[in-house]
Amino acid sequence: MAHFTKANSVGEWFDQRLATTKFMKVMMTEYWIPKDVNFLWAMGVVLAVTFKILIVSGIFLMMYYKPDVNLAFDSVNYTIMQEVAYGWLFRHMHAVAASVVFLIIYIHMLTGIYYGSYKKGREMIWISGMLLFVTFSAAGFSGYMLPWGQMSYWAAMVITNLFGGVPLIGDALVVWIRGDFNVADATLTRFFMLHVFLLPIVIIGIIALHFYSLRVPHVNNQEGADIDFDAEAEKYLAGNKKDSKVIPFWPVFLSKDFAVLSVFLIFYFYLVFFHYGFAMDPINFDPADNMVTPLHIYPEWYFLWSYEVLRGFFFDIAGIKAFDLGLAAFGVANVIFFLLPFIDRDPEVLPAHRRPRFNIWFWILIVDLLVLTVYGKLPPTGVNAWVGFFASVTFLVLFIVLPFVTKADAKARGAL
Repeated sequence: MAHFTKANSVGEWFDQRLATTKFMKVMMTEYWIPKDVNFLWAMGVVLAVTFKILIVSGIFLMMYYKPDVNLAFDSVNYTIMQEVAYGWLFRHMHAVAASVVFLIIYIHMLTGIYYGSYKKGREMIWISGMLLFVTFSAAGFSGYMLPWGQMSYWAAMVITNLFGGVPLIGDALVVWIRGDFNVADATLTRFFMLHVFLLPIVIIGIIALHFYSLRVPHVNNQEGADIDFDAEAEKYLAGNKKDSKVIPFWPVFLSKDFAVLSVFLIFYFYLVFFHYGFAMDPINFDPADNMVTPLHIYPEWYFLWSYEVLRGFFFDIAGIKAFDLGLAAFGVANVIFFLLPFIDRDPEVLPAHRRPRFNIWFWILIVDLLVLTVYGKLPPTGVNAWVGFFASVTFLVLFIVLPFVTKADAKARGAL
């Protein structure tokens, strides 16, 4: 590292400036990124900024929120929304960010799947990212319960009931999670502590792990592992920037991130000011009532696909109860993405458009997830129930055939 001392002459001053320039040049170009990395790879920065918005807005909301079943609803819908100056703004910012963050997470996940960025030294990046998805999901669910509206209460009742399906300890586990035999004041207090303290700490720790794991491999791109980063970096440093296939992380790549972030913030604040309730159910603006069950209970949009997998098996098969089948399928659906680095049998890191069979598999997965999401919000009756069943089975089958699909692509290229 360059050391700075008082220059005794103009020559020494120029020598010091040259040493400083070389040092900064090395630091600036320590990490190289493929030039053709597109805007989809900016989702990580967008997620980090959205998480900060959630923390800041959440702190302001916590000042006035009351984690008590008799006060929670009014503290949100009257105190914060009507009595506190700009309380409505912070609630809008928090609610919209809580929904939009999952949209960004799904884009980020699917981008990684498309480019195969979970393989060949990138396993820890993918697994830590999936851990983030799980913890964000837990934070989203616990936060959805806090307003203590009708849908909040009954969604909590349904989700906590799922743990009753755990063999041997299911019933005791449900009581332990709720802190009571029913979803009650103790449940609200526990979920409040999870949402505002424990889960944010875990998320921050996993974010640090996720970012640190990025130091190991280069970011994947359309050309996969074909780039000789050292040779391309020398081209760039020699002034041949046009022919070089890489760019320095700072400031060139980050300038792309900032551009995407600016567009996102415009979209985000448009929702905050004009379409705050775009993803909220009107029923949740009614106080929780354990004596009145909503006609149709469903979670927030970002859980609908897995919720549909849960309820997709609505009849017994081979003597196995429908509830047990749905619970097993739900468990598999929430674990299977962790296993992608190990069930993808193609040894090369290539994007989907360079793996024909995997490309078809990927787009079928996208369509199936959309179908599960749409039908997860519809009543599970008649045709809706059968569409949900076949979409759930399709989801599971897709991951069963993935090893064979990826291995066939590798054989066709002569990689195996």
